[in-house]
Amino acid sequence: MAHIELLDETMRDGQQALWGMRMQAGMALPVAPLVDRTGYRVIDLSGSSMFEVQIRHCQENPWEGLDLLTNAMPRTPIRAGMRSNASVTFGVTPDALMDAWMRQLNVHGCRSFWIYDVLFNIDKTHRLAKVAKEFGSEVAGAIMFTLSPVHTDEYYADKAAKLSECPDIDTILLYDTAGVLEKERMQTLLPGIVANSRGKPIEFHSNNLLGQSGKAYLDAIDLGVTVLHTAVRPMANGPSVPSTEIIVRNLELLGHTHDLDTSLLPPVAEHFEKVGKSAGFLVNQFAEYDVLSIQHQVPGGMVGTLKAQLAQQDMSHRLDEVLTETAVVRKELGYPGMATPFSQLVGTQAVLNIVSGERYSVIPDEVIQYAAKFYGEPAGPIDPNILDRILSSPRGKEVSSTPPPQPSIEDLRKQYGTDDDDELILRALVP
Repeated sequence: MAHIELLDETMRDGQQALWGMRMQAGMALPVAPLVDRTGYRVIDLSGSSMFEVQIRHCQENPWEGLDLLTNAMPRTPIRAGMRSNASVTFGVTPDALMDAWMRQLNVHGCRSFWIYDVLFNIDKTHRLAKVAKEFGSEVAGAIMFTLSPVHTDEYYADKAAKLSECPDIDTILLYDTAGVLEKERMQTLLPGIVANSRGKPIEFHSNNLLGQSGKAYLDAIDLGVTVLHTAVRPMANGPSVPSTEIIVRNLELLGHTHDLDTSLLPPVAEHFEKVGKSAGFLVNQFAEYDVLSIQHQVPGGMVGTLKAQLAQQDMSHRLDEVLTETAVVRKELGYPGMATPFSQLVGTQAVLNIVSGERYSVIPDEVIQYAAKFYGEPAGPIDPNILDRILSSPRGKEVSSTPPPQPSIEDLRKQYGTDDDDELILRALVP
């Protein structure tokens, strides 16, 4: 039997997957003190995309909302997430701006971070972890899991070793964006990750898109995982993570222990169900096992966004066609892990291939940057014919010959006309 810690995803992954990141601080503030007292190891709250949505769609200052919620939850460490080489934008963000972003999140009360990079630029992850340690914050180094011929057990074990060798990384987070991990694969995958983690705790996050993540959580415990990511039931399942309620119940039935005060779960769940229904957002979701999901592996947080975008273009009836094309594009681009920004780049290219009527006749600059290795080394080789088409196009030649700049923080402050780094981040990342 094991003692399992729970990390709450209600206000970050739950509302990202179901509400499109449109949870304003006031929607959660009434029950934030209850969440704080529940006994979670960490409460995940913020990410760069939340900042963008708060500004673009809600016309709110995200720093003020973050302050309201962190002040309402003083007992539990508050987590924020970031990509190691890019923040809000899908392009490449200067290192100096990423360092400033990390520092300002700490200034505003975040004390736990998960840092990820689908192409595993480990040096950038280590650099940001060191910045977080200036404030004594906890850091989880993320292993973004995806199924492909090039993402082997050995591949992930090697990444776990390289992340773990950094003394500033405290835990290793296995993050299954598409919810495709089953017991058979975990039995060969997790031993290598655990063996190379230098004794650091292993966290597990799995979006329940196929309806099998709750079972995967229980199997993962037997293989060394001690921290599970969950959300209260109205904000769970479907493209979100399994519900806290069912995971806690199953843990107890199997004889495992936890630290949660389960009497506080019902009022929190009731609150978010009412708010979600009043705002017209999804709540109380479920998912069925769909083989197409395994092929395209579009992550939970992107499913709702893709559906909404297709509806805006009167293309809802072509969703399966887009998802099928997404699987093909992913293969052609060397099987990039399907997490931000590459899930969006692959999905966007798939939509353009269908809408334009000619595949790769329209290619976003970010796809060109990926092909030019500005994001890092692709996990697998890009199809030679596709690579040639991308880089030989007029726009391809221009973009690939212009690497992303690396200005200093002083240059950035001058460029955006402010010495206030809160304001600098908003101006630079959400133009």
